[in-house]
Amino acid sequence: MDESAPSGRDMRHWNVAGPTFRKRERFGMSVMIKEKAIGEKEMIAEAEKALADISRVRDGVGRVIFGQESVVERTLVAIFAGGHALLVGVPGLAKTKLVETLGVVLGMDARRIQFTPDLMPSDILGSEVMEQDDHGKRSFRFIPGPIFAQLLMADEINRASPRTQSALLQSMQEYHVTVAGARHDLPAPFHVLATQNPLEQEGTYPLPEAQLDRFLMQIDILYPEIEAERRILIETTGVDEARAANVTTPARVKDIQNLIRRMPVPESVVDAILRLVRSARPGQGDADTDKHVAWGPGPRASQALTLCARARALYDGRLAPSVDDVHALAEPVLQHRMALTFAARAEGVTVRDVIAKLVKKAA
Repeated sequence: MDESAPSGRDMRHWNVAGPTFRKRERFGMSVMIKEKAIGEKEMIAEAEKALADISRVRDGVGRVIFGQESVVERTLVAIFAGGHALLVGVPGLAKTKLVETLGVVLGMDARRIQFTPDLMPSDILGSEVMEQDDHGKRSFRFIPGPIFAQLLMADEINRASPRTQSALLQSMQEYHVTVAGARHDLPAPFHVLATQNPLEQEGTYPLPEAQLDRFLMQIDILYPEIEAERRILIETTGVDEARAANVTTPARVKDIQNLIRRMPVPESVVDAILRLVRSARPGQGDADTDKHVAWGPGPRASQALTLCARARALYDGRLAPSVDDVHALAEPVLQHRMALTFAARAEGVTVRDVIAKLVKKAA
């Protein structure tokens, strides 16, 4: 092991003071990652550069998206953690504009698919066409679909049929697609940001559990605060409207994602994740869960919480996640990975209520 790399007990918790990281406090044993350890100074230097880039991204998005700081934070956390996000909210809350803005700010090749009942899998993945050359020889050529992008917006994803929705399953988990038996790799990084309207359920197809589980987070978008809405009225109804500007590159986003995966995780945080996720499953000893939950989150939820907690810590200027990060991310990470019993729904219990109780017990 590298002598310059801190041991579990020597690893420190870092916070930001001005432009640089400073030592804040020691924490207990950390779970070390499998990748080759890097020195403390190198880790801090990389984190400082990443934080500066994240700050520019946040400011770039903030010039166009007013208010909704929590939504922007969670969406960026999902991207920097290397995952996909499901944005749920009523029409007019800038879900589409947020995705378009992120594409510009992050410098990603962004494409949009409007999901409709008549959309076919080939409209997403692409298809093979037969061509004939000058000598009369025929061959098939693959024409890539819009999924071959770095940032894919799946607008109103629940309006497409289950067959079409399933076209995204392989790409979201394995980062390639198979068409006519041939594998086609997707660009890197690759992220799916899907939107869904929770109100208009007529003519929609609920997402299957397997697909929901592939979203790192479900981000609920609420109405803006009055001051944010006032700013929206003033700044978006004139002749000149703020436009997003590019501030970073996809390669830099990949670097930040790799840094996040190399961040140490305290054992206390790992234990908190395991306790929380396991307590959300029936048959694990929690009476409220046994009463209200039909099925709970699997190991992918634990992985998602770990990655998102690391990303949130870096977003906040810290080099290691805390238990508070786990509790703050419990709802967006777990809510779409759980299902209530019929009795619980009849009583008016919601998944958010169940998660809030579990977090309160764990605090």
